[in-house]
Amino acid sequence: MSTKYIFVTGGVTSSLGKGIISASLAKLLQSRGYSVTIQKLDPYINVDPGTLNPYEHGECYVTDDGAETDLDLGHYERFLNVPTSQANNVTTGRIYQTVIDKERKGDYLGKTVQIIPHITDEIKNCVTKLGNTGSYEIVITEIGGTVGDIESLPYIEAVRQFRYERGFDNVMVIHLTLIPYLKAAGELKTKPTQHSVKTLQSQGIQPDILVCRTEHELNDEQKRKIALFCNLSENAVIESRDAETIYDVPLLMKEEKLDQVVLERLKLQLRDEPTLKNWTDFLTKFKNPKRSIKVGLVGKYVELQDAYKSILEALVHAGVPNECSIEIVSFHSEEINRANVAEQLGSVQAIIVAPGFGRRGLEGKIVSIKYARENKIPFLGICLGMQCAVIEFARNVLSLNDANSSEMDSKTDHAVIDLMQDQKSVIDMGGTMRLGAYACEITPNTLAHRVYGRTEISERHRHRFEFNNEYKDEMEKAGMIFSGMNPQSGLVEIVELPNHPFFIGVQFHPEYKSTVANPHPLFKGLIEAAVKETEAVIA
Repeated sequence: MSTKYIFVTGGVTSSLGKGIISASLAKLLQSRGYSVTIQKLDPYINVDPGTLNPYEHGECYVTDDGAETDLDLGHYERFLNVPTSQANNVTTGRIYQTVIDKERKGDYLGKTVQIIPHITDEIKNCVTKLGNTGSYEIVITEIGGTVGDIESLPYIEAVRQFRYERGFDNVMVIHLTLIPYLKAAGELKTKPTQHSVKTLQSQGIQPDILVCRTEHELNDEQKRKIALFCNLSENAVIESRDAETIYDVPLLMKEEKLDQVVLERLKLQLRDEPTLKNWTDFLTKFKNPKRSIKVGLVGKYVELQDAYKSILEALVHAGVPNECSIEIVSFHSEEINRANVAEQLGSVQAIIVAPGFGRRGLEGKIVSIKYARENKIPFLGICLGMQCAVIEFARNVLSLNDANSSEMDSKTDHAVIDLMQDQKSVIDMGGTMRLGAYACEITPNTLAHRVYGRTEISERHRHRFEFNNEYKDEMEKAGMIFSGMNPQSGLVEIVELPNHPFFIGVQFHPEYKSTVANPHPLFKGLIEAAVKETEAVIA
């Protein structure tokens, strides 16, 4: 069977949830037995989001093969429990870079390089790359931005060409729009959706399905009106009401029969009805917890939730097997100091120190870790959070008062965290960090071993600095355990402390691999320890 392609576009406004709709549809199709993947086409000119400030773009998500990608790929993996890759996220910057590189090499010799056909052809190549692997029956492609944006025009034109070339039965377009509710009038308004569809039609594309984001239920009359003015059948107008959680959306889309309409449109068999039993079980436990705890998230981008999206979702996943609801309390690391740390963190039962780059907010992270260590509060440090745990230990246990990372203080006498050897000659900032999945060997009979239940793991990384092994012996003698090491480089991957309910720091990013089907063991272990400590105090 030839691969079928589904394009998901958006109109009226951004942030309507194209990624969640794409992931939900993919989940439904997967539950029917189809092999599905999702890719994101981003219209910005950055080659990838690796050099973008989290305030600009939210979290930079990293894949096994080392791609720095849009955070929507995290949703794809969390829903499907299938890894994504470099091919799953394409930006305008990458498209143009590839075309310009080809032009310089002489691939277009004698031709004038233009948006059509050269840019649009490269976009189509990126779309078919996943389909050509033979691994997927259906490829869903989410196009970032909204229809009508200047940046999106080449993508829309590429979709128009693609549908013509591949045939009507093999390519379809789902358009996500907003049906706003005007409180003063007391009614839903369909005109913005009609205008959005007309904009899409003016660019040569008639959508096959409309998914309508709305705060209130769409009645049959409103659906008929939308279908009539947008040239659609009524069953192709899908209501997407605001959901309690993103994990409710697949079930809501199942009720609306989105997957059924898609399969009929693509002339694919309606295989087994999706039961989504495991998904439903997850939601039932999530909504009916037996206990509750507070987790303090210490970071410097806490004003923007998307900056730590994967951590927040990993905590949701970890709460379910512990039958625990988790209240995440965010703390700006710049606002924490020795004088107020007890007041700030005194109400939480677990502490996570988040990853990041740069000096800003560093001391607040170190103070928070000292508080967690001395007060036996379950603690997880991620990437820079792990490095801060090492700095804190060096300063306050080894009495190396100026211990620091050379990233933050190049003149420190005790660079317990230092630039990786193979990074010292790197000049370009984009895509040059230690990225992607690397092996880690875990020491038996350690906390890490108990949490993972095995001695060999693979986790995803995104860093330039590492623990300075010159301090390893000294720190081990003082009580720090180096329980995870990279077998090839000897790089320290995991540190932990004994005689503590749960104190562990990891150089990698465990949050990237947590899914609904497989909550990450480190987050599960953190919540388990916090629950145990909390219930022991109550008892």
